[in-house]
Amino acid sequence: MGKTVYVGNMSRDVTAERLTELFGEHGEVMEVRVVTDQYTGRPRGFAFVDMATGEAAQAAISDLDGKTLDGRELTVAEARPRRRRDPSRDLYRSYLG
Repeated sequence: MGKTVYVGNMSRDVTAERLTELFGEHGEVMEVRVVTDQYTGRPRGFAFVDMATGEAAQAAISDLDGKTLDGRELTVAEARPRRRRDPSRDLYRSYLG
């Protein structure tokens, strides 16, 4: 069963291809999602990497957490499930009624 890995504190110049190559050294990479700003389309500085196995994910976390890439020290950890957003905290929507 695959595992998703969170990659944070990335340079905004890091591409999905570069992450695929980097994480591929630890096992099969199923998918890489570089998170972008929904309005500007620019990278937000973090990504999610789906590894084929839990062992590959753990190997990547152990080796890459704290590693410097493009002058930035990466934060690499097991991804947590996405939290549901509380719509009452969305200020823009509160103006819409």
